[in-house]
Amino acid sequence: MNQIMARILCVDDEPINLSLLDAMLSPRGYDVVLASSGPEALEKIQTERIDICLLDLMMPGMDGFEVCRRIKADEEHGNIPVVMITAHADMENRIRGTEAGAEDFISKPFDSAEVLARIKMLLHVKGLNDRLNSAYHNIAKLSTFGEQIITGFDPATFDFMEKLDRIVQQIIRQRFDFTDSPHVVVIGMLDQAGIAQWMRYESIRGEIDRSVIKMNIDRKLVFSESGNPEVVYHNEADAELVESTLFKELGKLLIPVSNLVRYSNDSFCLIALNYGRQVTGYDAAVLSSVVMQSLFLRSLAAQVRDTESAFEYTVLALARASEANDEDTGDHILRVGTYCALIAGYLDMPEKMVQTIRIQAALHDVGKIHVSSAILKKKDKLTEDEWREMKLHTVHGSKIIGGHHRMGAADRIAISHHERYDGSGYPHGLVGEQIPIEARIMNLADQYDALRNPRCYKAAFDHVTSRQILLKGDGRTLPKHFDPMVLQAFRVLEGQFADVYALLNH
Repeated sequence: MNQIMARILCVDDEPINLSLLDAMLSPRGYDVVLASSGPEALEKIQTERIDICLLDLMMPGMDGFEVCRRIKADEEHGNIPVVMITAHADMENRIRGTEAGAEDFISKPFDSAEVLARIKMLLHVKGLNDRLNSAYHNIAKLSTFGEQIITGFDPATFDFMEKLDRIVQQIIRQRFDFTDSPHVVVIGMLDQAGIAQWMRYESIRGEIDRSVIKMNIDRKLVFSESGNPEVVYHNEADAELVESTLFKELGKLLIPVSNLVRYSNDSFCLIALNYGRQVTGYDAAVLSSVVMQSLFLRSLAAQVRDTESAFEYTVLALARASEANDEDTGDHILRVGTYCALIAGYLDMPEKMVQTIRIQAALHDVGKIHVSSAILKKKDKLTEDEWREMKLHTVHGSKIIGGHHRMGAADRIAISHHERYDGSGYPHGLVGEQIPIEARIMNLADQYDALRNPRCYKAAFDHVTSRQILLKGDGRTLPKHFDPMVLQAFRVLEGQFADVYALLNH
């Protein structure tokens, strides 16, 4: 990859002098920008990337002293080195120029060797300062980003990959002239089986694109076996880079390498490639900060997964306990959760909500803990008092679940899953969309599974019969009892319902 050329702004009211400077600098690989007045020079500094300014001292209107003062007063562009060019080599002008902020002086007529030497020296110093400032600002930006993540942390919505994408977005080059940023970032992570999963990030038209890639490289070559973090950086002139297996493997993936910084430990590797300039230890320091945030978030994600797993286990354990005196088995709560997830997905509900319904639907009958086992197992028709007690399991379930925000779906399902769309359900006789959507979904899922299962008062129905009852009705169960959208979802998904029942019926 070609390095971005240094851009030199030449300011002089004499066209011949501008021509001389252009003829001197352009053949040496510099990108020359010309301005014939102070105001024009200031405008170009605001609108173009400028690395150094060669500034004539004596110009009509706004002289070089004033132009220099304005450049140095600009917070964004004040670090641009200014070299004053003058035919007057007297001490007074040099003092005034120094007070205005000029870094150096060149006398007319130009000496080509002197001009080129001074430019090379000032560009080198500016490059070092720019890299130091860039590293400082990048680390400060990453620190601010990290604070935002922590202060806004919500385990219910935490998404590690989304956070990793945003971290990469902080450092990757999003414009061609962002020389302090890498053009490509490659990340490798070892999964629990010890297999490396690799991703490539690249900015395409200002948007960050992430793609999965395959790297056929021995993990020992990129991951630290000792477990100690390793940070290295190489430029294209380094034989160690060109001869490395990593360099060759990246080439196979059509990723050209002109320079890179790599951080790796025993399970995580981040490679930043192709900055617009040579990389240094400053870039390695920034990358280390990036990786520290990534590793912290990865650890946080693992803890969130463990917590969510424990949460799901607790929900299912409570649901199974509620069925101790019921005819349903643990498979019933798994099946209805899966049915609910199928319908929720068909209705284009957010994936997080789909999974919430899948898990928390298991608690729909938790209130049966408070219902007499004699009623739950009675073969004959229930008396009015017994039926009244049975219906109260919805209210008991809501009280058991309580009001914690993480259990909101379970609460709504428990209290309302026997409500019917036409208002003929219980406990409150809600109508239509007064019934929470989770409960409308659960109503149909529970009905389907109840039809499929044998009861003390009825035999099990096959799928075809159960489908016919739900879609056409049998006098006791009617299509008008269900939300039309939910019923339509079942009509489309009924084959998958049959598959779920067959898979989870033990």
